[in-house]
Amino acid sequence: MVNDELNEMYEEIVMDHYHNPRNTELITEPDFEVEKNNPFCGDEIKVQLSIGKDNKSTISVTGRGCAISQASGSLMAETINQLPIDDLQGNIDLFRRLIKSEDLSETDLDKLGDVSALSGVRKFPVRIKCAMLSWVALEELLSKKD
Repeated sequence: MVNDELNEMYEEIVMDHYHNPRNTELITEPDFEVEKNNPFCGDEIKVQLSIGKDNKSTISVTGRGCAISQASGSLMAETINQLPIDDLQGNIDLFRRLIKSEDLSETDLDKLGDVSALSGVRKFPVRIKCAMLSWVALEELLSKKD
């Protein structure tokens, strides 16, 4: 019973982010930008990143594709927007661990926030690439900043 309620809540979060994506406003002059796609299912994502004077990130995620890829991009953007740029790789690593069924502490899950709603994707290995698409794009952007 409790698991069914939890799954239903997670599904609602994912669908809300799919239908009402956050942080989709394009950044006029981003510091970094990348477009990625998943050729297996046609998902497309564009991630823009600006680094403010306070070293905090501003992110935009746009694209089209399945509910998982688009919700994951929205959840990622909502979670990391305005975080210090140096914290972003840690969030990518946490998400990767979540999606690979690794145990995360309560503190780690708190850092991910609603992104944890995507944990059910790990039951469907073919969908993991969909969920990872925006995170891989962000990781590529971070590699460009160094």
